[in-house]
Amino acid sequence: MLAYDFPLMGAFLSVLYFFLFVIWIWIAILVMVDVFSSHDLGGWSTAFWFLFIVAVPYLGIFVYLIARGGKMQEHRLAQGEFAARKAKLLA
Repeated sequence: MLAYDFPLMGAFLSVLYFFLFVIWIWIAILVMVDVFSSHDLGGWSTAFWFLFIVAVPYLGIFVYLIARGGKMQEHRLAQGEFAARKAKLLA
């Protein structure tokens, strides 16, 4: 009710909801990229995570971040180190 009494608050909430939605899409994309690029997951595990995330998106992504969030960080660090070594060799 407060947002409709003050038009500026309604605009603020609309922008907030939009950015929260964009952040949610970004996290979903990062999780899906990690599921398919993870070398320590087998084929059936990848299929399970994919189906779990598609069937129940909020719960699936939340559980994935709890269960494999540390591995996501390790994968990103490894990719960064590889890119740095590759750039150093090319320079």
